[in-house]
Amino acid sequence: MPDRGGGPTGPRIRVGRPSRRVRTLLMTLGVLAVLGMAFTMFAGFWTDWLWYRSVHYSSVFTTTLSTKIGLFFVFGLLMALAVGFNIWLAHRLRPPLSAMSMEQQNLDRYRMGIAPYKKWLLLAITALVGLIAGASASSQWRTWLMWVNGVSFGQKDPQFKLDVSFFAFDLPWYRFLLGFGFAAVIVSVIAAALTHYLYGGLRVTSPGARATAAATGHLSVLLGVFVALKAVAYWLDRYGLAVKSSDFKATDNWTGLRYVDATAYLPAKTILFCIAVICALLFFATLWRRTWQLPVIGFGLMVLSAILIGGLYPALVQKFEVQPNEQAKEAPYVEKNLKATREAYGIEGTQVAEYSGQGNPDDKAKLRGKVDDAASIRIMDPNIVSPTFQQLQQMRNYYAFPTNLDVDRYTKDGKDQDTVIGLRELNLAGIPKKNWINNHFRYTHGYGVVAAKGTEVDSGGGPVFTESNLPSKGDLPRYQQQVYYGEKTTTYSIVGGPQKEIDYSDDDGEKTTSYRGDSGVDLSNPLNRAAYALSFGEPQILYSGAIGEGSKILYNRTPKQRVEAVAPWLTIDGDAYPAVVDGRIQWIVDAYTTTNGYPYASRTTLGDTTADSLTATNNSRAVVAQQNQVNYIRNSVKATVDAYTGDVKLYQWDTKDPVLKTWMKAFPGTVKDKSEISATLMAHLRYPQDLFKVQRELLTRYHVEDANTFLSGSEVWQVPNDPTNESGDAVPPYYLSMKMPDQKEQSFSLTTTFTPNGRDNLAAFMAIDADASSAGYGKIRVLKLPTSTTVGGPKQVQSQFNSQQDIAETISLLSRGNSRVEYGNLLTVPLDGGLLYVEPVYVRGGGLKYPLLRKVLVSYDGRTAFENTLDEALSKVFGTKAPSTEPPPDEGDDTTKPPPSSTNPTVAQALDDAQKAFDEGQKALERKDLAGYAEAQKDLEAALKKAEDAQRAADQPAGGQNGDR
Repeated sequence: MPDRGGGPTGPRIRVGRPSRRVRTLLMTLGVLAVLGMAFTMFAGFWTDWLWYRSVHYSSVFTTTLSTKIGLFFVFGLLMALAVGFNIWLAHRLRPPLSAMSMEQQNLDRYRMGIAPYKKWLLLAITALVGLIAGASASSQWRTWLMWVNGVSFGQKDPQFKLDVSFFAFDLPWYRFLLGFGFAAVIVSVIAAALTHYLYGGLRVTSPGARATAAATGHLSVLLGVFVALKAVAYWLDRYGLAVKSSDFKATDNWTGLRYVDATAYLPAKTILFCIAVICALLFFATLWRRTWQLPVIGFGLMVLSAILIGGLYPALVQKFEVQPNEQAKEAPYVEKNLKATREAYGIEGTQVAEYSGQGNPDDKAKLRGKVDDAASIRIMDPNIVSPTFQQLQQMRNYYAFPTNLDVDRYTKDGKDQDTVIGLRELNLAGIPKKNWINNHFRYTHGYGVVAAKGTEVDSGGGPVFTESNLPSKGDLPRYQQQVYYGEKTTTYSIVGGPQKEIDYSDDDGEKTTSYRGDSGVDLSNPLNRAAYALSFGEPQILYSGAIGEGSKILYNRTPKQRVEAVAPWLTIDGDAYPAVVDGRIQWIVDAYTTTNGYPYASRTTLGDTTADSLTATNNSRAVVAQQNQVNYIRNSVKATVDAYTGDVKLYQWDTKDPVLKTWMKAFPGTVKDKSEISATLMAHLRYPQDLFKVQRELLTRYHVEDANTFLSGSEVWQVPNDPTNESGDAVPPYYLSMKMPDQKEQSFSLTTTFTPNGRDNLAAFMAIDADASSAGYGKIRVLKLPTSTTVGGPKQVQSQFNSQQDIAETISLLSRGNSRVEYGNLLTVPLDGGLLYVEPVYVRGGGLKYPLLRKVLVSYDGRTAFENTLDEALSKVFGTKAPSTEPPPDEGDDTTKPPPSSTNPTVAQALDDAQKAFDEGQKALERKDLAGYAEAQKDLEAALKKAEDAQRAADQPAGGQNGDR
C-alpha cells in the first residue's frame, strides 16, 4: 500500500473497504433518513386528514386525494408503458452486429457498458417519465371531476349549437388528453430514436441507408400517431374558436368568433383536419412501402397548408374584406358577444334609465324634506373609524379590530339600522409577556362584538355605540362572546387541556376559561402530537406538560382559510363579515363558482377587476386566490363560520347554477339546501362586493345592447379613482340604505358611480339591491346621465370642495400641528332628479390617536356646505332646516362634547380640561384665529395625554397580572 503522510519510517494508513462497524453505521443512518422522510410525508397527510375529520368534511379530503392518486397512477402508468414499450421495441428491432457499420461499432463500448444494467435502466427511465406525467396529471383533478360530473347548462352556443357544458366541462378535459398524448408520443419518439441509434437502427455519418426497415417502420408509426393527434387538435380548435380570446378594438378581452373566424379560420381548421388525417395514413403506410418519401411530402404539404390556409388566408380576409366595412361585418358577432357576456356575468337584467342629474332648485324646503326619505346617509365610515374603535373599545392590548370594519343591518324598535360592526379579536402583538405558553395556551381568543350606528355620531364626533364594553353589552341579544376564529387569528392555539385560558379582564380582575367547543384536533394521542410537532416545526408540542387529556389544537382559523379548505373548488370573496345570529357570532363568507369556458363571453381577471383603494391598503380583502381569467361567475354559495366552534356550513344560494350542481355531484353532502338558511341568518346576508365590482367593470362597456354603439366606443364608461385619497386606485363600492327613483321605500344597497372614458364628469350611477331577504335582491339599476349636460363626478366634486376658499382655510386650520384630516367615503344619493354628495371629514391628531368626525361636506346641484354636522350642512345647502317632530334641545346643550368622562377622578378632571380646550379651539376656528387654535390644540393634547396616562396607570395592575401568569 502507498504511504499516506509521514516518511519512510512514518506510520502507514491502510486504505481499503470500510470496516463492518462503519458500514453498519452508514446503513443505520440511511435507514433513519428514509424513515424520517417517510414520516415527514406521513405527518403532512395525517394532520390534513385529522383536520378535515375535525370539521366533518372528510369526504372532501378523501375525494380529492383519491382523484389525485387515481390520475397519478393511471396517467403515470400510461406514460411509463408507452415509453417503456417503445424502448423495448426499438431494442428488439435492432440489427445483428454483423450488419453494423463502423459508426455503430464505435458505440459498442457504450452498449457493453449498459448491457448488465439494461433492465434496471429501462425501469429507471420509465419510472422517471411516469412520475413526471403522473404528477402533472394529478394537478388536473378539478378538470376530471368537472368532466365526469358535468351537468347541462340548458343553453346552446350560437355557432355550433352545442350545450355550453361541452365548452365548460368537456373541452378542457379533451385538451388535457390531447396534450398528454402529444407528450407521450414525443417522449416515445425521442426514446425510440436514441435506442435505434445506439443499437444500429439509425445512422448519422455512415454511408448508405440511414435507417433500417424496422426502425423506419417503428418511427413512422409514431410520427403517424403524432400527425393523427394533430388532426384531432385541428378538429378541437374549431370548437375552441368559441372560447378563444383575441385583440379587438371593441374590448380588451374579446372572446368568441368574429367574422374572420367564422368565414376563414373555421373552414381552414376543417381542411387542415382532413389533410392531417391523410398525412397520418401516409406515415402508417410506410409499414408496407418502407420509404419516407410519401409521408415526408405529405407532412410538408400539411405545414405549407397550415401557413397558407391557416395563416395567410385569414389575414387576407381580415385585410381586404373586414377592415373596409368592419362595422357591418362584425356587428352580428358582437351581438352574440353582448348577449353571452351579459348572461355569463348575471348583468342581463340590468335596468338602465335616463336621469337628468339636475335637481329642482325652486322648492328647497321640499328637497330638504326628501333627504331622509331618499337615504339613511351613513357618516360613520367603516374604513376610517377602526382606530377609533381600537382606542375606545380595545380595553386590553391583546385585543384588536380589523383594519376595515363592516356594515350590516340590525333592527331596533322595529326599524332597520345601518350598523358599523367589528369583533374584538386576539392580537398576539399586544401580549404583555411573550412566550410559547402565553402565545398558544393562555391568550387564545378575542372577546365580544362592538357595534355603532352608521348614521350618527356622538357629541364629540365619535361613534354612537349600540354594543360596547367588556363583556360587550348593548342592543344585541345574549350571545356567545368568545372569538376563537377570526380574520386576525392566524396562529394556532392549544386549548381544552390542563392549562387555563385568559377569557377577559374587568374591574374584578382576570377571568379564565377552558374551551368547550367541539372543534380542533385531539392531542392526547402521541402519534398526533408527533405529527403536529413535525408539521408545525415545534418540538415542544411533543413533550410539553401543558398538553394533556382533552387538549386540542385549533388552526386554519380565519374564515376564508376554512371555507377554502372545505370547498377548494370555490373562489372566496375578499370580505368576510361577522353577524350575531341566534345567539352565536357567525362569520358570513360569500363564495363563487367560475369557469373560463363560456362561449362568446368576454374574460376578466378577478384579481385585477376586484382591486380598489381598499384592497391596495389591505391585502386580506383582495381576491388573490384566482388570478387566472374567467368568463362566468355566480355567487352560488353562502358560507358561515362559527366564531366559537369554527363550524363551517355551505348553503346553496344560486339554485340554477350548473357549475355548482356539477361540484355538488362531485362532493355530495357538502352543500346544504337553500331552504335550510334560517330567517335570522337571511336578515344579515347581503350582495357581495367582489361580484359587484366584477359586474360594474363589465358594465362600463356592456351596458349598451346595440352592436354598432358598442363598436363605436362612444358610450364607454370607467370606474373613477377614489377622490378621497391619492392612491390612484378605483373607488370602492359603498353599502347604503337608499331609494332609487323607481322604488317606493329605502333598500339596503350597494352603490357606485361611473364617469365617461377619459373624463371626470359623471356618466352614470349604479345601485344593486343588496338585501338578501328582499324580493328585488340582485336587481341592478343604472341611472344614465345625458351626454348633453355636464354633471360633476366624484373627482370634480372633491376638487370643488377643496378649491372653495372658506373650506380650504378651515381644512388648513384643522391640519395644523400634528393633526391630519382624513376624508371619509364620498356617498352619492339620487334626489329629485339631482345627485346629493355627502362626505364625512375626520381629524386625527392634537393628542388624539384616532379619527373623530369634525365636519361634513355636502353638495347638491352646484351648492356646497361644510359644517359641523350633517343636519347643519344639509340645511345650509337647501337653505332651510328639516321638519322635526322632536323637542328642541336645551339652550345650553353643547353639540361638540368629547366622549363621556371616566369614573376615575384624575381622568375625569383631565377630560374636563380637554373639553374646555376643545371648546376654545372651536371658537378660535370660527374666528379664523390661527394662533388661538394652535394654543387650544396644545392644551387639548396635554389634557388628553394626562387622561391617557391616568387610565393606563389604572389598568396596569390587571395588565401586570396577566403578564406574570
